[in-house]
Amino acid sequence: MLFLLVVILATAPAAPLPNTQIEALPRSASLPSDTPAKISLGRLLFFDPILSATRDVSCATCHHPQHGWADGRPTPLGVHASGIGPARRLAQGAAFQPLTRNTPTILNVAFNGIESGKPFDPTQSPMFWDNRVRSLEAQALVPIRQDAEMRSDVCNEADAVPQMVARLKAIPEYVTLFQSVITAEKVTHAIAAYERTLITPDSPFDRFMRGDKTAMTAEQQQGMAAFQKAGCALCHNGPMLSDYKLHAIGLTDSATQRTEFRTPSLRNLKHTAPYMHHGGNLTLDEVLLFYDRLMDQAAETLEGGDTSTLPPLDPLLRQMNMLPEDHSPIKAFLDALNSDDYDKSIPDRVPSQPSSHGG
Repeated sequence: MLFLLVVILATAPAAPLPNTQIEALPRSASLPSDTPAKISLGRLLFFDPILSATRDVSCATCHHPQHGWADGRPTPLGVHASGIGPARRLAQGAAFQPLTRNTPTILNVAFNGIESGKPFDPTQSPMFWDNRVRSLEAQALVPIRQDAEMRSDVCNEADAVPQMVARLKAIPEYVTLFQSVITAEKVTHAIAAYERTLITPDSPFDRFMRGDKTAMTAEQQQGMAAFQKAGCALCHNGPMLSDYKLHAIGLTDSATQRTEFRTPSLRNLKHTAPYMHHGGNLTLDEVLLFYDRLMDQAAETLEGGDTSTLPPLDPLLRQMNMLPEDHSPIKAFLDALNSDDYDKSIPDRVPSQPSSHGG
């Protein structure tokens, strides 16, 4: 019996490794229902602070085109603050402090969850660092309900969305734009339609993968090979360079004690520093050094060392083999995933205010 068990264990197949293929983005994320009128309405809603219970925080407060459709901060400031991006400051005596998780860019967020070779269902797109809701439409209501982001203590969580709808109904221009019927569902569908226009499908990497072999430099091509050899593509794969799964990499959320977070996309990193779920790494050099140390921790775990004081680590880290000499070419490859060709425009005005500054 013991011999049979040994044979079974010896011949059992190893757990399959993830698909490490990386590829170009589709050229469009729009749905057939995303009409020009709906997109235009969603753009106004995105920049209008009337969506917040305090009437002074818009979606664009933390997702601003000047900062790569993020906010350029380690973690965001919602209510009881003023300013945009790194210049945003809490008001004196503010009841709410900065949130604990870095603001992800909404560039290409319409492709969240897309995988190589599989049908893409936008109704199942994972959102937030913990994948706690699915779809752009569902995501849009979460900050409106959250006290530190857009609600404050003006109302309770259950009333936040109904009161938002009531505020929109009190503005004649919105009544006209919504064709007289304003609902939370129509608000979220309009915002999502607009967000699906904020994509960057023509980076040097995308053009290279579509056949233009001059689109990436020799160093960037070497970096792509180093990226895959080092095992980065075990998690950073597919068109978004993310598997959209939760992984433990030795970091803990200070508010929830969560240790597993979604793999972030590697697209447009040039515009979206600082990095990681806590915004604790200001540069890509810091991120690469972080992973150097992380591989040492993972190796210690594999060798049976004392890990009682370490946070849990994903077993995939044991498959990584990034060397110091890989850092420079990998950074060059990551630069090929950047694009400056995206919509940075701000409405001249929004219906709730005579002028708009995007915040």
